[in-house]
Amino acid sequence: MPDISVFEPALCCNTGVCGEDVDPNLVAFSADMGWLIEQGATIARHNLANDPLAFAHDDVARRFVEIAGSAGLPLVCVDGVTVLTGRYPTRSELSQWAGLDVPVVPAGAVSLGLSDTSETACCPPGQSDFC
Repeated sequence: MPDISVFEPALCCNTGVCGEDVDPNLVAFSADMGWLIEQGATIARHNLANDPLAFAHDDVARRFVEIAGSAGLPLVCVDGVTVLTGRYPTRSELSQWAGLDVPVVPAGAVSLGLSDTSETACCPPGQSDFC
């Protein structure tokens, strides 16, 4: 399974989900990252304030910060290749990069199991356009 690394700007804590004014993007990413780990994927999260050595030891992250500065973060790499900059990835993107074949249901959505679009007893054959 590919290794995913997320290099973040300096945050108040390891996740940035603290204090009174929490960024909803950080909340969503934290939840998506937890979900990805539950699926067995390998993902590492590096905060510039709490883990500056990760930036110094990773050639891609070091060069990115030298050129774009911390304002260009977050930086997402998969097996050392830059795949995203400037925003946090979605659950769908994380799933794809991790090589998971798991259907992704958006956070907060409830699956009702109604995805089968074939004709059913409520729609007579040939009349599905009217049901």
